[in-house]
Amino acid sequence: MMARVIAPSRTRFIETAFTFIALWGCALSITRYSIPEEMEEGSFVANLATDLGLDVRSLVQRSAKLDVIHSKNYLDINKETGELLIREKIDRENICMTKTTSCFLKMDVILENPIRIFNIELEIMDINDNAPVFRRKTMHLDISEATPPGERFSLTNAVDADVGANSIKTYYLSESKYFNIDIQTGSDGSKYVDLVLNGNLDREEQSVHNLILTAVDGGVPPRSGTASIVINVLDINDNAPLFSQPVFAVNLSENSAAGTLVLTLNATDLDEGTNAQLTYSYTLYTSEKTQELFSLDPNSGEIKVKGVIDYEESQSFEMHIQAQDGGVNPKSGHCKVTVFITDLNDNYPEVTIKSVKSALTEDVAVGTLIAVVSVSDGDSGDNGKVELTLNQQESLPFLLNKSAEGYFELLVSKPLDREIVSKYDITLRVTDKGSPPLAENETITLEIHDVNDNAPMFPKSFYTIHVVENNQPGALLTSLSAFDPDLNENQYLVYFIMEKEIVNTSMSMLFSINPENGDLYALKTFDFEREREFLFHIEARDSGVPPLSSNVTVHIIILDQNDNKPLIVAPWRERGTVVEEVIPRSTEKGHLITKVIAIDADSEQNARVTYQLLQITDSTLFNLDQYNGEVRTTRMFSYRDPRQQRLVIVAKDNGDPSLSATVTIQISTVENVRSFSETTELPLEYDVFTDLNLYLVIGLGAVSFLLLITILVIIVLKCQKPNPKVIKIPQPNRNSVISRNSMISQRSSTIADSTLISSDAYWYSLFLAETRKGKVVVRQPIIPKGAGYFVSSIPRSIGPSETTDSRASTLEMDLQTEPETSDILKD
Repeated sequence: MMARVIAPSRTRFIETAFTFIALWGCALSITRYSIPEEMEEGSFVANLATDLGLDVRSLVQRSAKLDVIHSKNYLDINKETGELLIREKIDRENICMTKTTSCFLKMDVILENPIRIFNIELEIMDINDNAPVFRRKTMHLDISEATPPGERFSLTNAVDADVGANSIKTYYLSESKYFNIDIQTGSDGSKYVDLVLNGNLDREEQSVHNLILTAVDGGVPPRSGTASIVINVLDINDNAPLFSQPVFAVNLSENSAAGTLVLTLNATDLDEGTNAQLTYSYTLYTSEKTQELFSLDPNSGEIKVKGVIDYEESQSFEMHIQAQDGGVNPKSGHCKVTVFITDLNDNYPEVTIKSVKSALTEDVAVGTLIAVVSVSDGDSGDNGKVELTLNQQESLPFLLNKSAEGYFELLVSKPLDREIVSKYDITLRVTDKGSPPLAENETITLEIHDVNDNAPMFPKSFYTIHVVENNQPGALLTSLSAFDPDLNENQYLVYFIMEKEIVNTSMSMLFSINPENGDLYALKTFDFEREREFLFHIEARDSGVPPLSSNVTVHIIILDQNDNKPLIVAPWRERGTVVEEVIPRSTEKGHLITKVIAIDADSEQNARVTYQLLQITDSTLFNLDQYNGEVRTTRMFSYRDPRQQRLVIVAKDNGDPSLSATVTIQISTVENVRSFSETTELPLEYDVFTDLNLYLVIGLGAVSFLLLITILVIIVLKCQKPNPKVIKIPQPNRNSVISRNSMISQRSSTIADSTLISSDAYWYSLFLAETRKGKVVVRQPIIPKGAGYFVSSIPRSIGPSETTDSRASTLEMDLQTEPETSDILKD
């Protein structure tokens, strides 16, 4: 039983041993292939099925696989065709790092069932895919210019990753007459190169040599690599300093200041570094006197003046100078410098003032002597000839007059004016005729003293000053300041009003001026209704001897204020009484009941009067025109209307603030109105009149008197002189104090429909008042023909209802026959 068991196991061991021996025998046989590197992926290498005697179908059945030893798997087996293909590009230089001629890629092809191994060696053949490369792209060499020809210098060789014929074959050097190369071959076949000096180098001729070294391999086509060789030629002290010329000639003016540059020497040395650093110095051939007068900078070679150069002592100087370099074995160069001294005009001319006046009055005569001047120059020839002039002589009122050789007189040539120039700085300039000329200046200061030759001056010749009436006494009106360009007491001004009496009134009673500063004051309160304007003169006088003066015209214009309230003159009524009007009840619509007339003593807008109804019994029955004061019916009366109608009318001016006056009218209606043909006497008191009557009479009398005097003067002048002359009649409102009487007689007031009516028209055209035993007889007024005035009728309650155009009416008044009509009609 055990034999049976052991026998089968022994049999399997024997079979396994024989199988292993058979496989090992097969493995010992190696299949070799050769391919170039860098084949493309998928490229065909060999047909393994054919070369190994295998059935293509068995590759799949026996799970054929490729095992690469110690390397990346660059190949693959196509199990359907049995072909060995390139799986990835193969780089021979990456597989075989060492430079060997042969490079193999070893792999095994393994089959299963039964296991069988085939050894394959793939030889990778080199191609020329790498160019020679220098380890250093630029090689620097320092070679002394004293290096003898034949000297060798090692260069860094190039390397090539390829092998065999594809490795470096030779080297080439760019063209150079000083250098070539010597190529050496090493024991391993490597190429080495040396740089060989062929000739003598000269740094002064060429200090740097740039060469190109090229390495070429033996591939087809060949590849190459290059490197730069920079050769710096080192200097040696083989050149001596050289001056641009052996002898230098320089011209130098005498009296040149210390530090004046005479000459800059510039020697050159073709060497470099310390071999070219030069030092300048005097040689023993240069005299000590010359070295004392001139300095030599050892580094820059500048020759400068050190002492005083005087042409009279020496006309030229000679210097011997060497330039030495800083080499180990110094070399030197030499030159000679000759300095020629040029004579100069080195003596300044002199001006001397013998006698001089330091001050003159501005009224001195032309030709007055100011100073005596002498001039001189220590030089000779043209350098000693001098000329004396005045600076800016065209603008100066002076001149020079030559009195003798070398002597001049300074005289006044034009009238002097201190107000233009009060001080002169007269500069005398003396100049010689040397080259270049020398000049000297001398200044004389001349003060001009003032004389009183200028009258005071006002900025304007005419001043117009507006003053509002009711001003405060002592109020400042304006300041009239004059200017006097003189000095001291000639400049001190005193102001005063030139006395002038107008209507027995002195200007000094109306106005006052501060004598020191010209402030003009009003001494009284002005009333526009009494005074309208003033015209007078103010004089400004200086304190000189004799004093000078000037005057200015002052025109004072009084401006109106609304200080007078309207005065109702029609319809007439007694103080504090009511005006009564009687009209028939059958009065038609638009019938004129009465006309209110008010006058205002003010002017312009302050005298413009308008009318308003303040109170009215029935506003539908009457209408008041606000401009002309007419009261008219707006409808006919009815049996329902009361017989008594009361109207309160206010007259207001246009001032600010406005003033007013009122009148009350009582209107009575009757069935029939009786006509009055006779004069109605009304008892009135004497005090119903205002001062207006008296003023009007006085004003008219004054105007008549002036007219009579004027006519008499004209008759006298006509009788005395056969040749008639035009007599200018002075205007009553100019250069005079205008009285209230004359102003009221000439003033017009705005009434009703803006028609102007004066106080005179009121008396002559409205009504005539006569005093009879304490009573006034009021008669119906008439309108003078051509008078141009509009007045209301006399109220029907106190006068006749009809008017007459007869000039024989009792309203025509003669001032000489009616002296008692000066009673006052008051508001």
